[in-house]
Amino acid sequence: QVQLVESGGGLVQAGDSLRLACAASGRPFSSYVMGWFRQAPGKEREFVACISGSGRNTDYADSVKGRFTISKDNVKNTAYLQMNLLKPEDTAVYYCAVRGSGGFVTSDEGDYNYWGQGTQVTVSS
Repeated sequence: QVQLVESGGGLVQAGDSLRLACAASGRPFSSYVMGWFRQAPGKEREFVACISGSGRNTDYADSVKGRFTISKDNVKNTAYLQMNLLKPEDTAVYYCAVRGSGGFVTSDEGDYNYWGQGTQVTVSS
């Protein structure tokens, strides 16, 4: 069992940066894939980025590629999402998730077993 807590969201202006953090407790996730997803009001939850347990393999949605960077600190059991050049279209609740078994990076939310409560990111023009 894993509990995830996101932090770092807030209100920023277009072009600004934010770094989200996802702290895990209950079980270390250093061996497992983790991902970031987001959901805007009235829209379906969508994939943002994911990273392998080792941190060596990553994947990104086309909409954020080149602007967002996913990383992790296995000593702290914390994953991060560095978001640069933020746009109003990035406004959403951002969720982190952990795949509860070994495997490769995946963008399918059905492959993830544990989810955080979400943190709000709002980007104004």
